[in-house]
Amino acid sequence: MSFAKNDRPRIDRIVRRLKTASRAWRVPVVTQLGEETHDPFRVLISCLLSLRTKDEVTHPASQRLFEKARTPQQLLNLPLEKIRKLIYPVGFYRTKAKRIHQICQHLIGRFRGKVPETLEELLTLPGVGRKTANLVMTVGFGKLGICVDTHVHRISNRLGIVRTKTPEQTEMNLRGILPRRYWIRYNDLLVSFGQTLCRPVSPWCSRCPIERDCPKVGVKVSR
Repeated sequence: MSFAKNDRPRIDRIVRRLKTASRAWRVPVVTQLGEETHDPFRVLISCLLSLRTKDEVTHPASQRLFEKARTPQQLLNLPLEKIRKLIYPVGFYRTKAKRIHQICQHLIGRFRGKVPETLEELLTLPGVGRKTANLVMTVGFGKLGICVDTHVHRISNRLGIVRTKTPEQTEMNLRGILPRRYWIRYNDLLVSFGQTLCRPVSPWCSRCPIERDCPKVGVKVSR
């Protein structure tokens, strides 16, 4: 079983079934914050905090930080040690505290304190890669983009939708395969799916809503 650009009916079926099943799954924390605040800046900073960090750690850390500062200038006014304490124990919290200051300096100095609305400009910010930039575009601004994190990369390959070795390759391939109407929602669906059922090791195939459409590429053991 493999996917191609003209294999839209199967892709439609997968997305439709994941949308239905996702009503019972937890919404990714950055998406949740974006829906609550409609603030691209807080989406940007919370996404930075979420890198290599579980949602149950990212969410309270983001809340603690934004209780003290919600704008680039307010965050820049906080000493680095204060930011470290607020965001601990997110992964690499010392490095992320420095990144937050650097990003705020760029936003104030180059973008009048606003988060830029283009992918190209977002990628010029310190520590911002394609995953973060696309998430800010889709969740923060509601613009088209395909955010590819470890879940999206792994599951897209497991489903046979792409055959890629890196998240960036996955993003570029998906841009040519995935109908645009699915671009914004695709990350949320696969992140929730990956956290709930489609685990990296021993996925819950017996509970999977799309099991019949999945070739289980690379799956050796399942439940």
